[in-house]
Amino acid sequence: MVKKVILDVDTGSDDAVAIMFAALHPGTELLGVTTVNGNVPLVNTTDNSLRVLDHIGAGEVGVHAGLSRPLVRHDFPAPKRFVRDSDRDMHGTELPLPAPTSRAHPLGAVEYIVQTARALPGEVTLVPVGPLSNIAAALAVAPDLVELVPEVVVMGGAHQFGNETPAAEFNIWADPEAADMVLSAGFAKLTLVPLDATHQALVSLADVERLAGLGTPAGEAAAKLVQRRISAYAAAGATGRDDAAPVHDALCTAYLVRPEVISTRPVHVTVETRGDRTVGRTVMDLRSGTTAVPNCDVAFGADAALFNQLLLETFAHRRGQAGSEP
Repeated sequence: MVKKVILDVDTGSDDAVAIMFAALHPGTELLGVTTVNGNVPLVNTTDNSLRVLDHIGAGEVGVHAGLSRPLVRHDFPAPKRFVRDSDRDMHGTELPLPAPTSRAHPLGAVEYIVQTARALPGEVTLVPVGPLSNIAAALAVAPDLVELVPEVVVMGGAHQFGNETPAAEFNIWADPEAADMVLSAGFAKLTLVPLDATHQALVSLADVERLAGLGTPAGEAAAKLVQRRISAYAAAGATGRDDAAPVHDALCTAYLVRPEVISTRPVHVTVETRGDRTVGRTVMDLRSGTTAVPNCDVAFGADAALFNQLLLETFAHRRGQAGSEP
């Protein structure tokens, strides 16, 4: 069964790989892309998303610009991990792809999410892989979204370690109030894919060579983007390796078509919204015998070999190319 997907992104190199996966895999129908302030400012997340879709021949997929700042905070907290466009910046302000020829859709992200969910009740899977500002805003104006959307897959959070701070992963830290609102909303199925899982699904330089060797627009773009990620992670010493890096957001789209690519357990998760040292932390109740009711299926493991196989199989396709599901 093909999954109808709205991908909410802050593109971003790993978002770009996720967009290409969702647009090209025959098991997913990418209904639209919504953008949010995050890895780069909103104008760039929107422009980068258009670049990606145009590059793979999917310019007909609508891109809808969303929130340019967090729900509660007056100023977006600039990432502390790296200097923009430095050797530690795995995203860059503009992706190294041709400027887009298509334009963003005039309908905003929040309106698009609500309208689409209401038009297709029970059919739309929401996949937010950036700060959760758009999804929280959509819930604020349309509480019935909880009943309309059967599945939400979130890239964010961490249990063992953070990346923006020792306690917090970037997507959750960037708008913790929005994240807490989404995780506590009561969606029937919410899968949280944190750093604990994504750091187990590394893409190596050898995998990059295989992607480039596909000779397709997606394969070549993915190779270039992942190569940059590997270089940035190596410069920062963030993985303990200099030949591989995580591609966080794409693990969520891979999960849509092959759920076994991650291993999950039901957990009650809340988000810390106060405290200079702990804000943005995903607090996971893993206590034996806890009475807290789980609200998420949290991924603590990932199958790197399967993940890389899915990337290769999917990016071997060209947009519109006939073929059976990988």
